[in-house]
Amino acid sequence: MNLLSDILIIGGGIVGLSLAIELKLRGANVTVLTRDFQQAAAHAAAGMLAPQAEQLPPSPMLDLCLRSRALYPDWTSKLEQITGTPTGFWPCGILSPAYDIQSRASNISSEQKVSGKFPVSIWLDKEAIHQHQPGLSSEVVGGWWYPEDGQVDNRALAITLWAAAQQLGINICEGVNVEEIQTQNKQVIGVKTSAGDWQAQQYVLATGAWSNQLLSVPVYPKKGQMLSVRVPLPSLESPLSPEGKECFFLSPSLTTEKVSSFSSLPLTVGQERRLPLKQVLFGSEIYIVPRRDGRIIIGASSEDVGFAPYNTTGGIQALLARAIRLYPELQHFPIQELWWGFRPTTPDELPILGGSAYDNLTLATGHYRNGILLAPITAFLIADVILEQKHDPLLNHFHYSRFSNT
Repeated sequence: MNLLSDILIIGGGIVGLSLAIELKLRGANVTVLTRDFQQAAAHAAAGMLAPQAEQLPPSPMLDLCLRSRALYPDWTSKLEQITGTPTGFWPCGILSPAYDIQSRASNISSEQKVSGKFPVSIWLDKEAIHQHQPGLSSEVVGGWWYPEDGQVDNRALAITLWAAAQQLGINICEGVNVEEIQTQNKQVIGVKTSAGDWQAQQYVLATGAWSNQLLSVPVYPKKGQMLSVRVPLPSLESPLSPEGKECFFLSPSLTTEKVSSFSSLPLTVGQERRLPLKQVLFGSEIYIVPRRDGRIIIGASSEDVGFAPYNTTGGIQALLARAIRLYPELQHFPIQELWWGFRPTTPDELPILGGSAYDNLTLATGHYRNGILLAPITAFLIADVILEQKHDPLLNHFHYSRFSNT
């Protein structure tokens, strides 16, 4: 029996690690159990921070997302200070092009109600949007510019979170398969795993799309297929450097395996200025997310196929067709990587946060498309619940009990 004094977090994805770090910084003794860090949904995301571009209606969900977006600059800065590694946070703004002018009218009423802030978004007419972002399809007749939305490099963030947890002395047990949450009356009394039994005073379920395998909560997977391309080398060749050597985006010595692992080599300042995209494009059933290192992420499908693995030709073809329609130049960019992942989805597509049917088990799951965005606010609010018994009123809207009659 592995006895723990404080908190056991089941799940080592971005939500579990973010919460573990927050708890540890507040003085708690934390252990994280994770089956496979590489399978965490964070690795398969695009890292958009897009509460406005997602066109969420005025609601508690929008409030939660806006609060989390506001935390991102300080949160990522803190993680980078702890680890010395980058998170790839980039408040680049998000451009949402439209193929028909009706898209403007449909968004105005909801946009003007958001948080009472102006301007929360800016409508660009056809001339303005093509000046703002050259290379868009001639079909684009206008679009919304969301200057406060942005992105983070989800893979870099995942690595930084892992490094921060290790440096802070959080006990991370990888390769541990949790088989059963053992309960008695209204208490969790232990967790049965492939590495023995574990006990703690408090437990957190943060296993994302796999949550329903351990507890009767309405969380199920939605598969998303994605791919990345890279800006062609000639586009980023720079003049001779002061040392008389040419600088290129990728080293010729990099193998395909190395290129597709996590990230490419950083660009020089001159190369970054020549990137064709400097903000996210959020189009109709497609998003195009440029990275500062020259990669461009294209995603994502939404498929109700359980845990069916692998990319499919139809899924990738559909993504490429939509992306090329929006930004035609992409048809000339070399493909770098294909992958897929599983979003943790609930019937209302909102997360499950806060208490459970058991007094010492807290839920932090079901984030669907917004796990990356909601990581900091989830960590802060759930840490308040566990350590201070402080329940932010916003959490009432995400309690598991809303599904009691479904």
